[in-house]
Amino acid sequence: MIVANRGSKSYRKNMHFRLACIVFAAALAAAQDRIVLDAGTVLDGRGGIKRNQQIVIEGAHIIEVRDAKGKGTYDLHSFTLMPGWIDTHIHITWHFNAQNILVSGKEEPGDSALFAAENAWITLQGGFTTVQSVGAPMDAAVRDRINGGSLPGPRILTSIRQINSRTASADRDHPATPEALREFVRKTKAEGADVIKMFATGSSRNGPQTMSDAQIEAVCGEAKNVGLRVVVHAISDNGAKAAVLAGCTSIEHGDFASDETLDLMARHGTFFDPNLLVCHNYIDKKESFPNIHDFKGLQESIDSIAEVLPHARARSVKVVFGTDAVAGAHGHNAEEFIYRVRDAHDKPMDALMSATSVAADSLGMGNKIGTIAPGFEADLVATEGNPLDDITAVRKVVFVMKAGKVYRNTRR
Repeated sequence: MIVANRGSKSYRKNMHFRLACIVFAAALAAAQDRIVLDAGTVLDGRGGIKRNQQIVIEGAHIIEVRDAKGKGTYDLHSFTLMPGWIDTHIHITWHFNAQNILVSGKEEPGDSALFAAENAWITLQGGFTTVQSVGAPMDAAVRDRINGGSLPGPRILTSIRQINSRTASADRDHPATPEALREFVRKTKAEGADVIKMFATGSSRNGPQTMSDAQIEAVCGEAKNVGLRVVVHAISDNGAKAAVLAGCTSIEHGDFASDETLDLMARHGTFFDPNLLVCHNYIDKKESFPNIHDFKGLQESIDSIAEVLPHARARSVKVVFGTDAVAGAHGHNAEEFIYRVRDAHDKPMDALMSATSVAADSLGMGNKIGTIAPGFEADLVATEGNPLDDITAVRKVVFVMKAGKVYRNTRR
């Protein structure tokens, strides 16, 4: 089979056709008045395990979870059913060009939109029914199209943009004042952001804290005032500690977080989002990321996260599931489960809860998604095999439902 180059006219035409097919498939997925799923094994998202259950769904919501009786609409008795997975850290617009190189400059807006739509679709097909994309302006348009029903994809929350020490500065050669940052947070909220993304450090082990304590406090404090959460890029320990003390919501990466900072996170209720997939993705596809040169540093990050995560678990830190999925990783988000269990020795149930109820709590949606129980959104994923027995079962998604609509059904 001949496949057109990603940048060619024939490829773009094919992408338009594929998108039309995706939208048509979504239209066919309209929820019935009542759907009953027969489930052999149910992992409820909060640590519970049940056998031979029926999940009764009306519209977008679960209305009953009961012992099996009669025949349901979908027979999933041979599979493991869980809440739809949640990835709290992705970049939905990132993609490669015709030469399989990361697109980092300008391109045709139509191409950008098509690739973002494709990334959304394959992410949903991979079992992820909610994601947090942090962030690009196009994220909001993709989010709104999905919410409006004209584009299939996971539920998206977005920061729209990212904030650093010079954001909103009148002179880009000098750091922004705390008041300018507070105003920028209000502006971002007015433009429809669901969350604030902030860079507190650089990307190296010993990188300096790139925002002052006063700047971090201004962003996190104003976000709280306007009802937004703040997720903080913090590779080195110093910025992570400052963000926790400022009351920010989540530490992203935290590759080199100290035990002292982890203790602070536990006391403050700060969520922790270590990301292994992104480092593996960069290393495995190094030819596609010519601007990245410190692959030794990426391996050091992998090794460090594998040590930090058990320390966080031992301190009852609230660990969530994020991948930092960029180009090349979309649709493969579930590999993060495998890396955490295999490399960081996370318990499979803990890893799954990080991507369900705990992730939902971190998004402020703990009463809506992330749990299989009456009243919750009917976001569900089924796998062939049980991830509690073999974590690689997360690669074998056979059924995906979001808000009562079936988007994947490849049961054998």
